[in-house]
Amino acid sequence: MSVAVRVRAGHGPGGSWETVLGVPHPRLRPGVISYRGIRLALSRPRARLEAPIGAATLLLGFEGVVRISRVGRESATLGSVFCGPTTTAALGEHSGRLAGVEVLLMPWAAFTLFGTAQHELADRVVDPDELPHALGSRWTGIGELAAALAALPTWTARFGLLDEVFTRWSAAGTPSSARVERAWSELVRNWGAVPVPRLADEVGWSVRQLENRFREQIGLGPKAAARVLRLQRARRLLAAGHSQAETAAVCGFYDQAHLSSEFRAMTGCTPGQFTVGRASPPVAQPGMPAGDRMTGEATSLLVAPGRGADFSKTGRAR
Repeated sequence: MSVAVRVRAGHGPGGSWETVLGVPHPRLRPGVISYRGIRLALSRPRARLEAPIGAATLLLGFEGVVRISRVGRESATLGSVFCGPTTTAALGEHSGRLAGVEVLLMPWAAFTLFGTAQHELADRVVDPDELPHALGSRWTGIGELAAALAALPTWTARFGLLDEVFTRWSAAGTPSSARVERAWSELVRNWGAVPVPRLADEVGWSVRQLENRFREQIGLGPKAAARVLRLQRARRLLAAGHSQAETAAVCGFYDQAHLSSEFRAMTGCTPGQFTVGRASPPVAQPGMPAGDRMTGEATSLLVAPGRGADFSKTGRAR
């Protein structure tokens, strides 16, 4: 069964928090990447800018709601959320009280679990109950599953229940293409630095076939997916202290100006704003984690609540 592998918890004048990372059962990997249990009881609202990542996100909430905004899209306020692949940042805000389990999925695994062409969900957040799934007779919807998770006494038990559910969903869903999985793995392994014609040739498809199947099962075309992965690597390097010039060269950008342009287009802020915001978050709570969605990656930026989804129009984080 799944195992809770790390717990971070704390409390202070600003409230209390708990985060627990879980490793899904081996039979679900690599499609189901990780589980992250969250329980926040903070004294004030919290807002996070979420940058695009090479994964789909499912939040099964059992306390509180999240308001999610994205430039050019209507905001949505939901208890449970599914977010497919995206090329633009989103702003998530809540009251300070939030509990649930966040599940990271390979995009092709989300295609199998939810039975929906992923391009229909790109750059969107939706209530997962609006998507097809195979919960069966035990629950009538995601809300009841979330309530069942909340009623269990430990995070390990919750992650174990998710193992059971995802195993059933996977068996009942539409299988993803092995060629798509192979192409996606190659793109991830190289941080997007693979020419699309070469990627198509390696899996035995034409470029058009690869693009069509990627849009169906990944949600983005291979070129757009490569942009996301390349910027994900850039954020990791910047967060580790590398300069913008070095990061641009390592990640294959033409120059530092190209890095800055891509960064702003996909996150709504400059590399400098992101780096400063990560170093000086607007939450005075010692030891409290930033809440990055992927272990070892710089996926999130805490911002002052009420600043809007377009960080470039709101000034620096404070």
